[in-house]
Amino acid sequence: MKLRRRTFLKGSGLAALFSAIPRSWAEALGYPRALQGPMIGSPGPNHFTVWVRASGAFEVKLEYSTDRDFKTVLQGSSAIANAGDDCCVTLRAEGLQPDTPYWYRLKYAGEGDRYQFLPHRTRTAPAGAADFRVAFGSCCRIQYDPDQRIWNAVRALEPDMFLWLGDNVYADSDQRAALVDLYGRGRVVERLEPLLRSTPQLATWDDHDFGYNNSDGRSPFKDESLQVFRNFWANPASGEADNPGVYFKQHYGGVDFFVLDGRYHRDPIDKTDDAGKTMLGARQKAWLKRELKASRTPFKVLAIGGGWSCAENEKGGDSWGVYLSERTELFDFVRDNDIGGVVCISGDSHMGELNCIPRSGEGGYDIYDFCSSPLAQMPAAKNTRQAPEVRVRDTWTRSVNVGLMRFDMTGAKPTLTYTLHDVMGEAVWEPLVLTPDDLKNGIRTWDSKSDPDELERLQRFKRGGGYYGQDVPDGWPSRPYYDGKPD
Repeated sequence: MKLRRRTFLKGSGLAALFSAIPRSWAEALGYPRALQGPMIGSPGPNHFTVWVRASGAFEVKLEYSTDRDFKTVLQGSSAIANAGDDCCVTLRAEGLQPDTPYWYRLKYAGEGDRYQFLPHRTRTAPAGAADFRVAFGSCCRIQYDPDQRIWNAVRALEPDMFLWLGDNVYADSDQRAALVDLYGRGRVVERLEPLLRSTPQLATWDDHDFGYNNSDGRSPFKDESLQVFRNFWANPASGEADNPGVYFKQHYGGVDFFVLDGRYHRDPIDKTDDAGKTMLGARQKAWLKRELKASRTPFKVLAIGGGWSCAENEKGGDSWGVYLSERTELFDFVRDNDIGGVVCISGDSHMGELNCIPRSGEGGYDIYDFCSSPLAQMPAAKNTRQAPEVRVRDTWTRSVNVGLMRFDMTGAKPTLTYTLHDVMGEAVWEPLVLTPDDLKNGIRTWDSKSDPDELERLQRFKRGGGYYGQDVPDGWPSRPYYDGKPD
């Protein structure tokens, strides 16, 4: 009885103590705020988009201004965060001027965030043809590299948009909690946060953020994985109303970007590679063909996780190298419908690559694939056992890296310049410059654009030698696709 009485008195004492704490102290122990973010999402000339993950189920409101001091406060949209969406919300400011800087801040249940006192700044997209930069990368494993110095280089390159090309987190799990935890941890990397808060971020996924390694459309977890992906990214769209997925089109500065989903509808990699095997699925492929045919931009960028070349045509490969029938179907469609300006970007390989798929000998034009990987993961030297159709530049395996596409659409002859940058920001190759005239049916460019050393290595490989001057080891890909192509 005495023990119970002492416990009661002790509890009463604590209650009295807490009741004496000033109200402001109590509120500081827990209040509405951002857990992660904000992050800028899909851009437009008359709007900007803001993603944030709130600390609870309450209203989040966007405010913005043309001046840093918010002398004039303009109201954006608001939304109620809820647990079903992992408390993630996406907000928009509408009716804005093109190519104009705006300051923004968020209110949580009517209050400012006590951890983020200063407003953030972003910029609307240009209304027409522009001179702009798009950076991209893949394979960002926080378990391997929590510091991620590569973002110092990315910020210094001053991109106008950043594209995440898959393996954006390494959950490798069928548990929702694992995906949510890894996305959350990835959004608070100190060097990355300034980029997230100022520069539009768009994304697709690959196997490690879709499910397990090399996972495909059979995954029983894919719908929940898709829901988490949609919660944590602010893309302009996510598949179609009647066809799930993460694919979408984004226009920026006079260029159309087609960001594709290579996982949700994918057939198994070991299925026979014929007309019945698909990476994209019938509905997404029909959407892509329709949108490409309707596009009128000088450049059209196809973005996906796995590489477009046949380099990974080997046991265990899961890129387009083992879906060549469908790839041929797409490139034949581009040729047969006289669709100019198609170029490709990709990730996944843990190497920087600049490859070419020669199509000029088949009535089309040569299609370039620029791969940036990894952002924060161990680089690999798989190039010693792989050979694409054409290596335009030697592979980069010495450090993490980021790809940069520089578009100048303002002159009489638009240009696209590819560069790859290492962890210090240095360009590791001579730039590849393309114009719309290079990307028209019947135009051959692959040999004139490639490094002479790479052409010499290719010829040695075609003669039966090793690509890098050694005998061909067991396990190298077979050569049927080299017979006469390229000549």
